[in-house]
Amino acid sequence: MAVISMGDIKKGVRLEISGVPYRVVEFQHVKPGKGAAFVRCKVKSFVNGKVVEKTIHAGDKFEIPNLDHKTMQYLYDDGEMLQFMDNETYDQLGLTYDACEDTMKWLKDGMNVEMIFHNNKAISVTAPETMELVITDTPPNFKGDTSSGSKKPATLETGAVVQVPFHVVTGDLVKVNTVDCEYLEKVK
Repeated sequence: MAVISMGDIKKGVRLEISGVPYRVVEFQHVKPGKGAAFVRCKVKSFVNGKVVEKTIHAGDKFEIPNLDHKTMQYLYDDGEMLQFMDNETYDQLGLTYDACEDTMKWLKDGMNVEMIFHNNKAISVTAPETMELVITDTPPNFKGDTSSGSKKPATLETGAVVQVPFHVVTGDLVKVNTVDCEYLEKVK
């Protein structure tokens, strides 16, 4: 298997630490006046989405995780797990709430998602980067409200809450960024 060392660390690099796959989200090469250089970085777990800080020294080596991606369809929440179906084999697969924590608020019945497998075991799921969703609840507009940068909270059909401009009302179809959890534009 390929190995990652301190010099290979940069944003987006995937590495395996103690059998858990991580992705580097932030890093900083540190060259102290005395002693050896090292890398201070934040890595995000593919398994539970938690971000941890790691210090990597010159001799440290990490394996590249064996990750596979597969498009699957979200079916339903059975009360204990979220159920997904393989679009090719029609096999059904359940994932725990912890594995889907960041993505749960974006899931709609029947939508396609990207399932991530580590060593042939499903560990996480990601929603499309942008989605078009209907606003189910948002405060009404009042005379004098303008769209000059002011925002109000809006609940989407999936249950996610994003900040939207005042001119957006309940029932509007909007485009949102699921990664940053933000409003992009109103869909005509």
